[in-house]
Amino acid sequence: MYYIITGSGIKKVEEKDFWNCNNGVCAIKLSEWNESPLMREKAGIWHKAEQIHSCKIESHMDYIFGTFKVPSKIKGSRDITFAMYITGSRIIILDDDGEAEEAVKKLAAGSLQENMCPGRFLYYFLLLFINEDLLFLQKIERDIAVIEEDVLCGRIEKFSCRMLYLKKLISRFYHYYIQLKVVAGELSANENGFFSSNGANAFNQYKNKTEQLADETQLLREYVMQVQEVYQSEIEIKQNDIMKVLAVVTATFLPLTLIAGWYGMNFEHMPEIGYKYSYPVIITASILVIAASLYYFKKKKFW
Repeated sequence: MYYIITGSGIKKVEEKDFWNCNNGVCAIKLSEWNESPLMREKAGIWHKAEQIHSCKIESHMDYIFGTFKVPSKIKGSRDITFAMYITGSRIIILDDDGEAEEAVKKLAAGSLQENMCPGRFLYYFLLLFINEDLLFLQKIERDIAVIEEDVLCGRIEKFSCRMLYLKKLISRFYHYYIQLKVVAGELSANENGFFSSNGANAFNQYKNKTEQLADETQLLREYVMQVQEVYQSEIEIKQNDIMKVLAVVTATFLPLTLIAGWYGMNFEHMPEIGYKYSYPVIITASILVIAASLYYFKKKKFW
C-alpha cells in the first residue's frame, strides 16, 4: 500500500507516484523487500531486517532504521514485529504479519488528518500499538488482586505458576516500554532533520506516554512482590499453626510418657504392682492429665 502525506491528510497513490514525490509512506511485506533489489536501490538503504528481537532505532547520516517487537497481550499468540526505514522523503514500513499495514490503513481512513506531517504520522502510527495498554495493565492488576484474595482466603493452589506467568508478562512489557522510551527520545532528537518541529514535539509526547506506562508496570512489579510476601506470610502462619498443634500434643503427652516410663521400670519392690486397682487408677490419672493440659492450653489461647 502506497500513500502520500499532505497537509490535509494521508492519500493513497500508485507505486510510481510514491517514488516520485516527497513525504511518501508505504507498507510492504518484509519478504517482498528482501526479494526486490530494485526497491532497496530506490530507497537507497541496504540494511537487513530478517530477525527482529526488540524495539530500537539507529540514526544514520541519510536514513533511520528501526525495528519493533510488540509483545502479545493474548497468551499463546505471536508478537507483532515490523521494521521501518525512514529517509528525508519517505517512510517504508516492512511487515509480514499485516498488523502494521492495518495500522497504516486505519490512519489513512481515520479523522486525524489535519496538519499531518511525517513526524505526526509516525507518532499516531506508534501510538496505535500502545493505545489500549493502560486497560491491559489494569486487567493485570485485577488478576493480581484476585490471586491476593485467593491467598488471604486460603486458596493457594497453583500460586507459583499463576504468579510466574504474570511476573514474566509484566517484565516483558516493562522492557518494551523502556525500549519505546529510548526510541521516542532518538526520534525527538531529530538529528537528521527529517521531521518538523511539530513532529519532534509529538515524539516528546509519545515519550511521556511510554514513561507513564513504564511507571505503571513498575508499580505492578512491586504489587506482585507484595502479594508474594503475603503468600509467604500465609505459609509461615500455617507452619506456625502446625507447630502449635505439635507443641500442644507434645506437651500433653509428656506427663503420660513420664508415667509410662516410671511404671515401666522393672524394680522388684513397687507397691502399685500388687494393688488390684493400679491399672484403672493409672488410666484415670492419664485421662485427668490430658484434660487438665488441654484446659490449660485452651485458657492460654495456645490453640
